[in-house]
Amino acid sequence: MVTGYRAGPEGRQLTLRVDGSRALTAQSVAEVEALCSQAEEGDANSVVVLQVSGVPGPGWSSDLTVALVSKWERGLRRLERLRAVTIAVADNDCGGAALDALLAADYRIMPAGARLVLPVVAGATWPGMALYRLARAAAGAALTRRAVLLGAPIGAAQAQATGVIDDVAGNAALALERAMEVAEAASAVPGTEFAIRRQLMLEAMTTSFEDALGPHLAACDRALRTVSTGAA
Repeated sequence: MVTGYRAGPEGRQLTLRVDGSRALTAQSVAEVEALCSQAEEGDANSVVVLQVSGVPGPGWSSDLTVALVSKWERGLRRLERLRAVTIAVADNDCGGAALDALLAADYRIMPAGARLVLPVVAGATWPGMALYRLARAAAGAALTRRAVLLGAPIGAAQAQATGVIDDVAGNAALALERAMEVAEAASAVPGTEFAIRRQLMLEAMTTSFEDALGPHLAACDRALRTVSTGAA
């Protein structure tokens, strides 16, 4: 469930706790969908904070179905496309749903001693979309290969060095404080334009220059019109 709400002059903050030690359920999907609905109904400068931690234990996938995984991934994709800035703050090791949510966030913070852990099913790492997001985010191919193929945990320092994590904090309280600083800086960008730039960035990985040019020019045109309107 959405566990926090705060309104202020820059917008409002919504907080969701994602526990990776819990098995993925329909309730997990409903919580993410509810968070997205509240963020979409709010103003353009809303901030979403995901508090994530926990790694699945043995048997975590015993009741899992592909249909449920599909709904979960659609919820995360909706989260990735929000107008709101999304910030993930890890309390400890992250795997399963916690890792999924963290990798879907715009800005990611974890404590120095925490690790990113890919859960295992049938003797191999779980082939969910966390693999996809990790491979796209990590600058180090060797790090991704060891994590995906060998299940090697990724430490906070490694994750930051390769761009998977943006900030490493000494403790959870400091991490939350830094998250609010990020949110304040991001509030200067209109929510819709923030989402557009995020989408342009994500599509750059798979879109040709010719196909990308039109959307980028359209975004440039909107920016110039905004400047012109402000000057008038």
